[in-house]
Amino acid sequence: MRTFNTTGQCDPELHYMLPAQARLPKARGLIEQGLYFVVHAPRQTGKTTTLTALADALSAENEQVAVLVSCETAQVAGDDYSAAEDIVLYSIREAVLDRDYPESWLPPSVWPDAPPGTKIKAGLRAWARQCPVPIVLLLDEVDAMHGQSMMTLLRQLRDGFRVRPKGFPASVVLSGLRDIREYKAASGGDPARLGGASPFNIAVDSMRIGDFSVDDIAALYGQYTTDSGQPFTEDALQRVFAYSAGQPWLVNAIARQILVEIEVRPPVPITADHIDEATRRLIDGRAVHLDSVVAKLAEPRVRRIVEPLIAGLLPEVDPSYNDDVAYVRDLGLIARDSPVAVANPIYREVLARVLAQPVMDMVTDSPRSFILSDGRIDLDKLLREFVAFWREKGAMMAVGRGYNEAGAQLVLLGYLYRIVNGGGFVDSEYGVGTGRVEIFLRKPYTGTDGKRAVQREAMELKVWWPGREDPVDEGLDQLDSYLAGVGLETGTLVIFDRRPGAAPLSERGVFTEEVTAEGRKVQLLRI
Repeated sequence: MRTFNTTGQCDPELHYMLPAQARLPKARGLIEQGLYFVVHAPRQTGKTTTLTALADALSAENEQVAVLVSCETAQVAGDDYSAAEDIVLYSIREAVLDRDYPESWLPPSVWPDAPPGTKIKAGLRAWARQCPVPIVLLLDEVDAMHGQSMMTLLRQLRDGFRVRPKGFPASVVLSGLRDIREYKAASGGDPARLGGASPFNIAVDSMRIGDFSVDDIAALYGQYTTDSGQPFTEDALQRVFAYSAGQPWLVNAIARQILVEIEVRPPVPITADHIDEATRRLIDGRAVHLDSVVAKLAEPRVRRIVEPLIAGLLPEVDPSYNDDVAYVRDLGLIARDSPVAVANPIYREVLARVLAQPVMDMVTDSPRSFILSDGRIDLDKLLREFVAFWREKGAMMAVGRGYNEAGAQLVLLGYLYRIVNGGGFVDSEYGVGTGRVEIFLRKPYTGTDGKRAVQREAMELKVWWPGREDPVDEGLDQLDSYLAGVGLETGTLVIFDRRPGAAPLSERGVFTEEVTAEGRKVQLLRI
C-alpha cells in the first residue's frame, strides 16, 4: 500500500500524491514558446516532484531533451565559480545519461575547454549545436548556490538566451525557494536595493507552487480511503485545512501521524479528534520540516517582520520593508495574501513556542498541580502562580532578548505551554497592527454526566507602552468581540505595563472584575 510521504520527492507508485503537473498549469505553455522562467515555493511543497513529472512528460514525447538537474551539489563550491561550473556541467551530463535518449541527443562526452566564468555557456552551446532536437533544462535548487557562483551561472544563461534554440537550450526553468527578486541578493547584490537590474532579467514569469485547497486534501486523503476503506470525516478534512492552510508537508505529516504513529486502524473513521492529536504531536515533536522553518527566526530580515506580528504592533516601514515581506513570504513563514500573518496555525504555534522555549525551561511548577478532580485546569490558580513567576523571573526574561517587543507576550505563552500542553491545547492568534494577542485554552475533561467535555477559556493580552494611553478600554472592547466570536461569556484581559515609570513589580499583579460594553463579566489582570 502507498504511504503519505514526508521525506524527499514523491513517487506515484509509492506515495499518495496529487497530479504534479496540474500544480504548474502555465509551465508547459511557456516551455513550448521557448521561454525562460522561475518556479519558486517554500521547502517541502512539491517543487522537485512537480518538475520531475514535467520532465518525464516532456521526455516521453521524444521531441526534445528534457532534463532535471539539481544545483545543490554545487553549494560546496561557495564563491569558487570555476568549481561550481564543473559541478553543474557534471550534474547535467549525469542527469541526461540517466534517461534513455538517442546517442545523438547526448551532451559532449567531454565538455569543451573554456575560461572560468564561461564554461557553462560554452558547454551548453556545444551541446545545443550538435543536438538535433531542442533542449529543455530544468535547474532545481538553484538558490543553493550563492555569491559569485550563482552570479556566474545566471549571467551565462542570460548571455546564451539570445542564441537559443540552435545554439543554447530552448527553455530554461530555474527552481528554488526564492522569487526572482531574491536572486540578486543571493548572488551578492544588496538585498536593500533589489530594484536594480537582475542577473536573470530574461525570465518571462515567476510562478509559485501553491498550497492545497480543502478539495485537494479531500482528493489526496480519498486515495487512501479507496485503498484501505478507512474514511476521513468531513470535520476531519476541514480541521486539517484549518490547522495547515493546505501546506503540503503538513497535510501529509498529519495523515502519517494518525496512521503510523497513533496507529488508528481501518475501518475506524478518522475524526477531528484524531487530527487534533496528530497536530499536537507534530508541534511537540518539532519534526525536521518545522525545525527548518524556525531556523530562520534569527535572521534580521525575518525578525523585522515576525516580531511585530507576535507583539501585535505595526512594523517599522523603511526602504527594505517590502523586500523583507517578500523574502519571509517566499520562505513560507507568512501567508501569501495581505494583511501580513503567519502562514498557518501550526507555524504560528511553533514560532511562538520556539521563541518562548527559554521561559518553558524556567517554569518549575508541576502541570499536575493545576488539574482539578474532573480534569479541568484551575485557571484562577494558574494566573496567580503566573504572577509569582513574573515577579521572580518573567519580567527579567521579557527584556534583553532578540524579540524584545514581544517579550511579555512570549513569557505568558511560555508559561501556558509548560502548564497546559500536557493534556490541553494553547491556541494563540496574533497579527500585525492588532495591538493584542488572543489566547484560547482547550482542555478535555469528564463532565458530570460521565461524558467527554472540553473546557474552553479565552484570554486577551495587551501591553501598555511608554507614551501611550492605558489600553484597558480598547482591551475590554477587543475581548468582548473575541468572546462573542468563540461563544463564551467570560474571559480574562491581561495588561502588561512596560512603562519605565510603572509601579514596582511587588505592587502589580492585581485582579479586578470588569464588565464589558456587552455586559460580559471578565477578569482584568494588571501586571
